[in-house]
Amino acid sequence: YSFCTLLRFFDIMATNPIIAEYIWLSGADTHHDIRSKARTLYLNDEEFQLSPAELLAKGKFPEWNFDGSSTNQAKGLNTEIAIKAVAAYPHPFEKNVRTIAVLAECYLADGSEPTADNTRAVARSVFDADTENSEPWFGLEQEYVLTHKEGRPLGWPERGFPYAQGPYYCSNGPVAYGRNLVVAHYEKCIQMGLKISGTNAEVMPGQWEYQVGPCTGIECGDHMVLSRWVYLRLLEDVGTFGLEMDVNFEVKPVKGDWNGSGLHTNFSTRQMRDPNGGMAAITEAVKRLENTVHLDVPFHGQNNNERLTGLHETSSYSDFTWGVGTRHTSVRIGNDVAAKGYGYFEDRRPGSDADPYLLSASLFSSSCAIPAPKLHALIPKYTRAWMGDLSKKAQ
Repeated sequence: YSFCTLLRFFDIMATNPIIAEYIWLSGADTHHDIRSKARTLYLNDEEFQLSPAELLAKGKFPEWNFDGSSTNQAKGLNTEIAIKAVAAYPHPFEKNVRTIAVLAECYLADGSEPTADNTRAVARSVFDADTENSEPWFGLEQEYVLTHKEGRPLGWPERGFPYAQGPYYCSNGPVAYGRNLVVAHYEKCIQMGLKISGTNAEVMPGQWEYQVGPCTGIECGDHMVLSRWVYLRLLEDVGTFGLEMDVNFEVKPVKGDWNGSGLHTNFSTRQMRDPNGGMAAITEAVKRLENTVHLDVPFHGQNNNERLTGLHETSSYSDFTWGVGTRHTSVRIGNDVAAKGYGYFEDRRPGSDADPYLLSASLFSSSCAIPAPKLHALIPKYTRAWMGDLSKKAQ
């Protein structure tokens, strides 16, 4: 063998195999239509010591593809969809071989343009249009319901209803249904490096919430989508023990006098967080939202009218209201924020099934007057009959 051949042989022998699981959205929704597939990659000894983010920066996760006809994303002869890595994290489930979770965006087959359902690319166009160095921070409060396979919430009897709401919120003990799964999800998100900041039992039995943030810009959508993916994978593992369960992100999982599920969105910019003039920036942003109801509500969830009834700590979806310390208004400014004179505000309108990319981009665009032509071009697609003509509500 030549010296060069031997060097090549030893270089191959020195490579380290890892698993990269590519994760992407296929367009139907951003909570259950989350797809993934895995491949083996080979790293040299130096590369093997790098973090997932460092490997991403070095371009170590190559462009890949999948069959778009099988996900209802493509028709015709050429159904290939390209996927490009945009973020990478330690994999929280696979342990025997180093595995990395790779978040990817969908592109047309030639890789030139995002697919029509690539909402991350749309959101990116809004955040990239910021010329004020706003540093938008988001904190999302994801409410959801743990259910049996047939849809019955955890802790509910097979027939009839449980005791009325009251003892379940932030509960402990026998009425905190599903805490073992909640804690397992919390731990997996932290192991992955997601910015999950807390969790608690919610008002309806079987209903819980976790919070993601503070996250900056597009990171908000990334971490929320992956936190939802973590739940899907976690429930796969539970299923191996014969407990077939699901996580319900519908805005009104049980009709009647039961709380719905929201995605309350806490938001601030660098200007709002400034002790000198922060409250003025907050007030200005909130007042802008009075005029953009027709631009924002389409991105708040598919059936959010079932939740925003004025009951159960909600406002009307069509009338914009705000106040300090209020929980029945569209927007709440916390008492602590009002006392300090700077900080953030909470948009209480979004529903639990909202696309976090479109939601965060819409709030940023509307409250900070950021141009968003690609985002607003999607409004007809997300408009539902119950929304009516919201443009008449603009003041």
